[in-house]
Amino acid sequence: MSRQTAVLAFDLGAGSGRAFIGEWIKDEGTPPKLEMQEIHRFPNQAIHVGDHLHWDILRLLHEVKTGIRYAYHAGYQPESIGIDTWGVDFGLLDVNGELLGNPYHYRDRQTEGKIEEVTERIGAVELYQQTGLQNMPFNTIYQLYAMSQSRSVQLGVARHLLMISDLLAYLLTGRRAIEYTMATTTQLFHPSKRVWNTSLMDALSIPSRLFSEPIQPGDTIGPLTANVCEELGVAPIDVIAAAHDTALAVVAVPAGDEPFAYLVCGTWNVLGTELAEPLINADTARLAFSNEGGAFGTIQLLKTLMGLWIIQECKREWEEGGNAISYAELALQARKAPAFVSFINPDDLRFYPPHGMVGRIQAFCQETGQHVPVSEGEVMRCVIESLALRYRYTLEELELVTGSRFGGLHMVGGGIQNELLCQLTASAIGRPVWVGPTEASVIGNMLTQLIASGKCQNLADARRLVKGSFPVTVYEPQIDVPWEEAYERFILLLGEV
Repeated sequence: MSRQTAVLAFDLGAGSGRAFIGEWIKDEGTPPKLEMQEIHRFPNQAIHVGDHLHWDILRLLHEVKTGIRYAYHAGYQPESIGIDTWGVDFGLLDVNGELLGNPYHYRDRQTEGKIEEVTERIGAVELYQQTGLQNMPFNTIYQLYAMSQSRSVQLGVARHLLMISDLLAYLLTGRRAIEYTMATTTQLFHPSKRVWNTSLMDALSIPSRLFSEPIQPGDTIGPLTANVCEELGVAPIDVIAAAHDTALAVVAVPAGDEPFAYLVCGTWNVLGTELAEPLINADTARLAFSNEGGAFGTIQLLKTLMGLWIIQECKREWEEGGNAISYAELALQARKAPAFVSFINPDDLRFYPPHGMVGRIQAFCQETGQHVPVSEGEVMRCVIESLALRYRYTLEELELVTGSRFGGLHMVGGGIQNELLCQLTASAIGRPVWVGPTEASVIGNMLTQLIASGKCQNLADARRLVKGSFPVTVYEPQIDVPWEEAYERFILLLGEV
């Protein structure tokens, strides 16, 4: 006899959003399995308004509603809904709960120079001691500080702040709540005490009234409102807190009981390990590791790195120039290009903005006395090798601060579809790389809902479900390739420009 439970998971990224149905299936005498099906996909594009860059939050709400409607039209009756998004960005509500404008995009230029201003007032060491977070220019703290310094009318009248996933949940349920894993991305949360850092807010003139006590992943936010149910023709389904895409991706890492290292590979890369408590000391501060909240009582000690953004921008630039080339073709050309000719530091700030990426890669190589890549294959080989070497460098830093030696690296996320990147990563680190699942954030979203409903008992049980449901590909290092010499050259480059 078979038992089935359906859940609906929305995963919104910086460029697109998707809705998936997940089905937990338990046949008598066999372990349960999780099956998933995409039912809706939609673009998520930044909108320029005047001098600012915003998210079109109402369009995203419309697409989420459409996904709910599609699930019912496809014959599913999901037990619950989870919505995950990127961190740091937020919306503001007034005293009546009305949304005060479209949220700013994390690439909006209002935060330029704000790290320097804040660290001059607080001190970089003190700021890290209080927040345990890697200083990134787009963090919520700098967005709010910029609004405070510009005497933002919105900030002045706001009474509530909700992160993007929490804001969408609020617009569906009418219930205001900030989920814990999202709260920890703001750089306004104390990771050891697990409370809002109101003294830091006061020092930066950020109103503490905006922040409510966080709820935990798996908590019920509330059912869909009567108006939403009537509009969509659906039952009042519960929305479950499953907010931060990175934290959820780690839930879906098919690891065992031993300490493990992971790489969530996408537009951004996140490399880290799972801990029981925050690790805040001189080494983690010097090496810029973040202590972000994980699901179900964990701490994610991690570093955010540049990811496939560089490749995405190069591809877009070539397409705009009339060369409609696929990712598969780019990977093939990269395989054919000579190895270890040129490297970049992927985390050099010049590679953060859009437009002109190929020229910036070439300029970096020229400034560092290397061969300047010209063809698509040469550029891609340069970028992919540099990413793999950067992973090794960061993995070694992670082992230094934790005192652990990891047997290999788990890679999850959309970036693992680049098989060359996976193979070069294994060779660069000199250890196996376990690759999969691709849709890690979506699966982690579903697992959080299944833990909430009792279908999975805990995090370990959820990861066993992943192992039994999704394939993992193992990449072994190619030891006959001179990676050590390449790594030494790469390390020298990190401090040259």
